[in-house]
Amino acid sequence: MARTPAFYTVHGPSLREERKGQGRSVQDVAAAARISRSYLQRLETGTRERMGAPSYVRLRTALKSTNDKLLAPPEDPPEER
Repeated sequence: MARTPAFYTVHGPSLREERKGQGRSVQDVAAAARISRSYLQRLETGTRERMGAPSYVRLRTALKSTNDKLLAPPEDPPEER
């Protein structure tokens, strides 16, 4: 069984696009996800990228969205020489 990660790395531009595409304000989504407006703004602008699992799940639920739409693409492992 897969473990739930301790944190998620959110892709800010995608998060903003998803919110705006729904015609919702930062304040509305933040309140629905039970996070602060400033925290959501920092996520959207890339000032913050990581969210704890409970907060991320509330945000994803508030937006009725998916991991594919909100999470940053996985980083490629460093190449070995």
